[in-house]
Amino acid sequence: MRIFEGNFTQQEAIPQDAIDAAVAVLKGGRLHRYNVASVDEMSETAALEVEFARYQEQRFCLACASGGYALQLAMRAFGIESGEAVLTNAFTLSPVPGAIAAVSARSVLVECTEDLVLDLEHLKQQIITSKARLLLLSHMRGHIVDMEKLCALLQEHNVALIEDCAHTMGATFNARKSGSHGVMSCFSTQTYKHINSGEGGFLTSDNDEMMARAIVLSGSYMLYERHLAAPTPEHFKEIKLHTPNCSGRMDNLRAAILRPQLRLLDINARHWNERYNALAGQLAHAGNTIILPKRHPLAYEVPSSIQFSIPRFTDEQNQHFLQQCSDRGIELKWFGADQPKAYTSRYDSWQYLEHTPLPQTDAVLRRLYDCRLPLTFSVADCSLIGEIIVEIETNIT
Repeated sequence: MRIFEGNFTQQEAIPQDAIDAAVAVLKGGRLHRYNVASVDEMSETAALEVEFARYQEQRFCLACASGGYALQLAMRAFGIESGEAVLTNAFTLSPVPGAIAAVSARSVLVECTEDLVLDLEHLKQQIITSKARLLLLSHMRGHIVDMEKLCALLQEHNVALIEDCAHTMGATFNARKSGSHGVMSCFSTQTYKHINSGEGGFLTSDNDEMMARAIVLSGSYMLYERHLAAPTPEHFKEIKLHTPNCSGRMDNLRAAILRPQLRLLDINARHWNERYNALAGQLAHAGNTIILPKRHPLAYEVPSSIQFSIPRFTDEQNQHFLQQCSDRGIELKWFGADQPKAYTSRYDSWQYLEHTPLPQTDAVLRRLYDCRLPLTFSVADCSLIGEIIVEIETNIT
């Protein structure tokens, strides 16, 4: 019996040039983003913001302490008020509704489809019912909805878009970068994301006023002119006097680690797709019993994980499947559990939210499995994982 011996939580080592850059920051002692030897010096964090803005083909970028903080910052910069409705995915991770709660707003959940993207028909209903001004769209697990149809719908109803791109850094829709469709977009550099600083995030935008407000909110004090991927100083004249400091800056050590990784992102995106395709190709051998979400033909995704469902299983068969996968070294997350476990939870376990049952999402999540694809796995490893999963599924009757 074949056993997979890889570690699903082991990420790639930080590149040597990133380690060297981090050591240089440590030796210099100037870890705080505004602690530079002279006003003409570009800090690691300011340089990273310039580089990420260029990568995203957007005007502005702000490096933050975390992706979750970036979500909060974006909504505050947009002007969300206490108690206001914010539309978001029912299928997402808890930091998304958590960010909405953190700004004292109210989540209005939208159903997901079998392909794990936002249901646009239900979104339309929720827009009309809630009268929300904003959609906080989570590209959950890297799956991208038809962004052109979504943006047309939002424009028709005068609803703004903030994108949560924690799982889509490097992805595109119709050759347009994920994160370039909304008024602001948020990214994560937490360990399991596409570039790794342990914790960290970005906020990007082309909107002068919102980005100026976000920079002051992030804790720039009156040092906003040291942000180089930022609006011009005149945009800060009034904002700096009326915007509170809610400190959540990135530091130079994390920025130094991230800059070399950003240069490798497009190469690694191809590597993730190779691993996804190897595992997905094996799952396809199960015929119609193992179902993979369909990608939109215009979407280029960067799948650092894979999702699939097995609708035929009873509850007992499901438990046997999960246990047998675990016994053979395959670490799966399951979105159908009654109680949250580790990073995996469902909308009905976020009991600080007010919501009505979402039967379509419930049906999708009931037999939805999730598997990480770290780049420490080879293509052959991913093929073996798929073979073992198919073998176990086939033998459960």
